[in-house]
Amino acid sequence: MKYGYKKQLDRSFDEAVKQTRAELAHAGFGVLTEIDVQATLKSKLDVDYDKYVILGACNPSFAHQALMAEKDIGILLPCNVIVYEDEGKVFVCAVMPTVAMGAVENTAVEPIAQDVEEMLKKVVDSL
Repeated sequence: MKYGYKKQLDRSFDEAVKQTRAELAHAGFGVLTEIDVQATLKSKLDVDYDKYVILGACNPSFAHQALMAEKDIGILLPCNVIVYEDEGKVFVCAVMPTVAMGAVENTAVEPIAQDVEEMLKKVVDSL
């Protein structure tokens, strides 16, 4: 099952993170969390890992709509967007909310997930 929308980028990792944050902001998403996986694995486990950042993106309007429709939907928020390096190549990948929220048995959430997914795909495509 495809659960992410991914694209290879032709730029450095740092530039990709910077541009991803900018495109998310342009689309109305704030980045609530940023997890540097490489640094965390090094400091907690003394493990070397590729450059890898998880951005917890949230569009307040859509988050509010989803919370009004389904109180427990917060366990699936925010929408994660990752930027990582693999064998010298840089990728960006956004969660597909329709898949992530597919287990929620509330039809009011479906159109919200579809709208957010379209927005996240546009962000990825713009990079």
